[in-house]
Amino acid sequence: MIKITTNKSQLDLNFIYNFLKNSYWANHRTLEQVKESIENSLCFGMYLDEKQIGFARVLTDKVAFSYIMDVFIDPEFQGKKYGQQFMDYIYNHADLKNVRMNTLLTKDAQEFYKKLGFVIFPTPEKFMYKLNESKND
Repeated sequence: MIKITTNKSQLDLNFIYNFLKNSYWANHRTLEQVKESIENSLCFGMYLDEKQIGFARVLTDKVAFSYIMDVFIDPEFQGKKYGQQFMDYIYNHADLKNVRMNTLLTKDAQEFYKKLGFVIFPTPEKFMYKLNESKND
């Protein structure tokens, strides 16, 4: 049975860290950085029969903006519609369902997110960022 919760005490930190340290986007984060990012975010854990199989975290003001990140399903459980179920739950969560703009960045999952209603940013020239070169993440 699938369960999704925002209860951080149920998160399997080792599972999350081990996945992220092998990802293309967070492979430089230390365990301490992963812990701190979890403490400062709205986090979601997906569980199958009490075993964690997915994770996501969100930064949001709960009104205008959310940034969904570190989304993953354990590769052993991919291709079984868990990702879609997970994202539907996140998108409709009480803290996020009224947010005007939900954003995310992905290098390789555009087609998956397009099926969920996400679109390529229409005016990328308006999107700006400042990278702190002295920071790892």
